[in-house]
Amino acid sequence: MVDEATPVPYGRKTQHAPKVAEVHILWLTAGLSCDGDTVSITAASEPSIEDVLLGAIPGLPKVHLHNPVLAYAVGDEFMQIFHRAARGEVDNFVLVLEGSIPNEKLSGEGYWAALGSDPATGEPITTNEWIDRLAPKALAVVGAGTCATYGGIHAMAGNPTGCMGLGDYLGHEWKSKAGLPIVNVPGCPVQPDNFMETLLYLLRQLAGLAPMIPVDHLGRPKWLFSNTVHNGCDRAAYYEQADFAKEYGSQKCLVKIGCWGPVVQCNVPKRGWISGMGGCPNVGGICIGCTMPGFPDKFQPFMDEPPGAVFSSGMIRPYGAIIRNLRKITNHTLNKEPKWRHNEPVLTTGYRPQ
Repeated sequence: MVDEATPVPYGRKTQHAPKVAEVHILWLTAGLSCDGDTVSITAASEPSIEDVLLGAIPGLPKVHLHNPVLAYAVGDEFMQIFHRAARGEVDNFVLVLEGSIPNEKLSGEGYWAALGSDPATGEPITTNEWIDRLAPKALAVVGAGTCATYGGIHAMAGNPTGCMGLGDYLGHEWKSKAGLPIVNVPGCPVQPDNFMETLLYLLRQLAGLAPMIPVDHLGRPKWLFSNTVHNGCDRAAYYEQADFAKEYGSQKCLVKIGCWGPVVQCNVPKRGWISGMGGCPNVGGICIGCTMPGFPDKFQPFMDEPPGAVFSSGMIRPYGAIIRNLRKITNHTLNKEPKWRHNEPVLTTGYRPQ
């Protein structure tokens, strides 16, 4: 039994847990981005964005989505909810960021990225300003895609914007007003069901139906990003047997032609892309590590064999050769029917009448 004086962690399923009946999702696509993550989530089915918004999932708060790519409203009408939230007039909202965050301290007299304008001054409101205004008031802050989570392609070496991900900007130990850490769902773009499943978990937590969302030290949902591409890859058995593809189009392990799957945390080969179909190695593409903080710099050049693969694949070759030959022998044996299956007048199955 919970003592009335004991503070209850936000979202714990008890009679004292705060419950939110209505949630606004303020989705900023004004980071440095291609809007690919927004496009991606329209393909989600577990759950679909329609199921969440239309209240088809029991127990969830009523959800209002404000995303400039998916909105009916435009211009000042669309921006009203953002201004109201910044003034503290919207109690319950989740801030979702898509795109990397530029360093406006380096933008000189201009700005790198902005959304809308200040009603009082008419000046553009930068993406950084929106984050500064909204993040402290949000129940949760979510990064959608690798650009928002870790900087992504825009943050690679040589970029002029000094851009970064949410953790770099807000601080990796940052917590929302509800006590939630930054929740990062990487991917370039984000896998649609990964994002919607994470959002579903957060909504259930805000409704008092789930405990604190389990994330790793980089803010990634643990149940989605604990395993590597290799763990769920249909080609993994070929690696074990040191049977590597030498060219694209092969069904064998792709490590020797550039796949980073053994060390990249991503569930796409297991989950597929849309309705269980697709996913990089599933359709013959190499893993280039797009869910990782080191992407893209640490994975280039993409089509070359990863440095670690040279050593590991070399070490596994003798073992793989033995395994392949032993399995051929076993396979040959298992492809033979037992000798008692014949059309002769003598029973040789070993049966003895009582």
